[in-house]
Amino acid sequence: MQSFIEEETKYQVIPFTWPKGYKSDGVHAGLRKNPEKKDMGWLYSEVPAQAAGTYTTNQFQAAPTKLTKQTINQDHQLQAMVMNTAVANSVTGEQGMIDALKMQALAAEKLGLPNEMVGVASTGLIGELLPMPTIAKGIEQLQLLDNGYVTEAVLTTDKHAKTITTQVEISGKTVTITGFCKGSGMIHPKMATMLGFVVTDAKIADGQLQTMLSQEVDSTFNQITVDGDTSTNDMVVTMANGLAGNEPIESDGGIDSQNFLEAYHAVLEELAQDIAADGEGSTKLVEVNVEGAATHTDAQKVAKAIVGSNLVKSAIFGEDANWGRIIAAIGQTNATVDVDHTSVWLNDLPLVKNSHSADFDEAEMKASLGNDKITILVDLNSGTATGQAWGCDLTYNYVRINATYRS
Repeated sequence: MQSFIEEETKYQVIPFTWPKGYKSDGVHAGLRKNPEKKDMGWLYSEVPAQAAGTYTTNQFQAAPTKLTKQTINQDHQLQAMVMNTAVANSVTGEQGMIDALKMQALAAEKLGLPNEMVGVASTGLIGELLPMPTIAKGIEQLQLLDNGYVTEAVLTTDKHAKTITTQVEISGKTVTITGFCKGSGMIHPKMATMLGFVVTDAKIADGQLQTMLSQEVDSTFNQITVDGDTSTNDMVVTMANGLAGNEPIESDGGIDSQNFLEAYHAVLEELAQDIAADGEGSTKLVEVNVEGAATHTDAQKVAKAIVGSNLVKSAIFGEDANWGRIIAAIGQTNATVDVDHTSVWLNDLPLVKNSHSADFDEAEMKASLGNDKITILVDLNSGTATGQAWGCDLTYNYVRINATYRS
């Protein structure tokens, strides 16, 4: 029944720390009303780093997202990212791009870098211009420290900062990978929805980092959903500064590539799951595993359809084993499905066998639905491919949060 078996890993998860050569800071500049809340931050590498990014597919792509994409695409290098919360600088016209460029220039000047070595990220309310005097004040306050305050400086409705650090041995050198992100609402990626930053001291072969990021985003951030809404500002940026001293890693399937990608994937997957679990108003993380699919694409599509169904999400919140909603979500996709022999398990308890009710114990199933994490396994009986996705339940509190977001 279960295809998702934990295997021994080559990497280890360690307490949050920056890889070699990275500094950061986060401050309260005055964008948020609460003086205890950080609202601006930056992340800096002591040397130029190879850079890669993936970006929202929303047609109203925000000015900072466009600028960072343009900046990285020039020569695929960065040395810093500057970021703010509270104001998204999205749907702000020509002035929005002027302000994003000014934010980039202010950070570059303070760091003593060319403008094109600094990326910009903003999140918060759409449609408002950045208060540039406040932005300038925040950048002036920022320092180059070892703290993790920048991980708090991008939060909006998130309940906590989302961070992870892994280490792995590559060609006899210890390579560190650290990631952090924000995301709680407007989560339905068509690349990676939210702001995510992953930095490493690994040396990556020229031109390979973008390939690695795009590959790993597809099976992590692209497989989460909270509310079906793709935001305007979202991006994932990776920097690799090479200070670990390892031999350059190629994306060629060799042992170094495999070991690095395993550790890198673990960072992206943990951050993706943390976003799903921290969905606005959520009380449960929902993981859907699909097996027996004709193709991996089919499996991914079905998994995401289930975690994205408002009816499934509502049933999970209500702790109601209404399996018809899961079946309906599967059927809405164009995946190849054996409609007479599809089976579903919920927290390892049989729910549907061969497209009929498994005659489960209602009390036992309801008790299982009281868990903080709900795992749904689906067998499409149409092949050997597998897929996975993550989401959360849909609660009354989600409506409350989003009904009063501006106030």
